[in-house]
Amino acid sequence: MCYVYILECADKTLYTGWTVNLYNRIKVHNNGKASKYTRARLPVKLVYSEVYEEKVSAQRREWQIKQMSRQEKLKLIESQKKLDQIAKIRYSLGR
Repeated sequence: MCYVYILECADKTLYTGWTVNLYNRIKVHNNGKASKYTRARLPVKLVYSEVYEEKVSAQRREWQIKQMSRQEKLKLIESQKKLDQIAKIRYSLGR
C-alpha cells in the first residue's frame, strides 16, 4: 500500500507527499527529519490522505495534487471530511 497525504503545517501552509508507511512518515516529519519545508514549520498534522496499491499511482496523484491551488487543496480536504462524517453516521446507525 502507498499513501498520498496532505499535512497542515504550524504556519497553516499545506505540504503534499507520498509514502508507504503513513503513520511513520508523519512521525518523521514531526521529528524534523523529513523535508526541509516541514522542518521549518513544525508541528504538522495530517489533514488528508488517499490509499493506492501501486507506488506509481501514488506518485502520479501526488504530482496532481501539487499542481492544485491552495483553494483546490482545501476543497479536497473538506470533501474528505464530509465523507468521513457520512461514514460515521452510517456506522452509528448500523448501515
